[in-house]
This record gives sequence, C-alpha cells and structure tokens, in this order.
Amino acid sequence: MSLLPWPMYLFWHTVTRFGEAQLLLPALLAVTAWLALRAGAARVALVWLGTTAVAALLTTASKVAFIGYGVGYAPLDFTGISGHAMFSAAILPLLARETVGASHPRWHAPAVLAGLALAALVAVSRVKVHAHSPSECWVGFGLGAASSLLALRAAELPQASAPKKLVLIVGVWLAVAVAGAPPSRTHDWVTQLSVQLAGRSQPYTRAQMHREWQQQQQRLNGRVVAP
Repeated sequence: MSLLPWPMYLFWHTVTRFGEAQLLLPALLAVTAWLALRAGAARVALVWLGTTAVAALLTTASKVAFIGYGVGYAPLDFTGISGHAMFSAAILPLLARETVGASHPRWHAPAVLAGLALAALVAVSRVKVHAHSPSECWVGFGLGAASSLLALRAAELPQASAPKKLVLIVGVWLAVAVAGAPPSRTHDWVTQLSVQLAGRSQPYTRAQMHREWQQQQQRLNGRVVAP
C-alpha cells in the first residue's frame, strides 16, 4: 500500500506511464517512418532506431542477468536497468525535437532539454511507485540519454518540420494510451525469459540478493549465520 497522498499517487502513476515501451515504441516507429520515407532522412531514422535497440538490449540483458542468474549489486540495491527510465530518455528528447521542427531552430535545444526533463521525471516516478531503486533509475536514464544524444550527434536531422497531422497523432496516441492502455507486461515477459534461460523454477529476487549479501557480510565479520 502506497503511503503517498492520493493526488501524488495519481500524479506519479500517470508520469511513470510515459516510460512504457508499449506507448513509446509506436511513437518512435511513426516518427522514424516519416523520417525515412518522407523527409529523406533514412540515416537519422536508422541511427535513432539502432541506438535505442542497443540500449534496450543492454537493459534486457541486465534484467535477465539478475532474475535468471542473480547478478546484482546489493550495496546500491541494483537489480537491473530501469526500462521505463531508459526508454523515456532514449525517445522523448527526439520526439520533442521533431515536434518543434526546423522552422523554429532556436527552440531545438530547449525542446531536447524538455524531453530529458520529462524523462528524468519518469525516472523519479519509478522510485516513487516502488518499482525500482534510485541506482536502477539513474543508470537507465543515463543510458537512454546517451542513446538519444548520440543519435542527435551522429546524424543531422532534416531541415523539415514533422507534419502537424503526425504530431497530432503521436500526441493523441500518448495521451489516450497513458489514460487507458492496460498495464505493461514487459517485466512479466522478461521474467519468464530469464527463468527459462537459466533453468530456474523461480525468479531470483531483490529480497534474496539482500539476504545473501547480509549473510556474506556476517561471515566476513566472523559471525555465525543460521542455516
């Protein structure tokens, strides 16, 4: 049960949805399709998709490593990279940049910063809703931000503004999906994949990691640990 007042509970649970892959990936695909097919910027689209795919692969690998094989770091309460924090930082800055378009170049940097600010808020929300530890969220945010900024530096965005219709469709999609889409099941799928790959009957948990770390610390301190 959350100890947050109801308005803050609703606020953070709404913000956290802006990091869901099921909401952001369709928006990403729509904008990159426009870049590749209509704006003559296939390189930009491929770089953006590529950097996001690499970040997603690293995020998934970190989760599989923990859930399936117990690879985590108890002192920082780290059990894997936050996917919400990563996806929001990888996608929202460039979405914001394309919303501004080429007609208002002075707003390019503020738009990217606004996207990063919203992604940072998503990272904070993952802690507030007790989904991740701070270390998991900020590693995810850092990875996603590096992905989006690398895409911005590696390929020049076209001198064309995204069509208003596309901006409207993406905006409506995000608003409607945040309000009404069913909860994301990506974590459940990653958990199933992890236990199958590792041949485990049950997923490794955060509680197990901390219990084993405490027992290790007790052994190092020369204490007797009950079986």
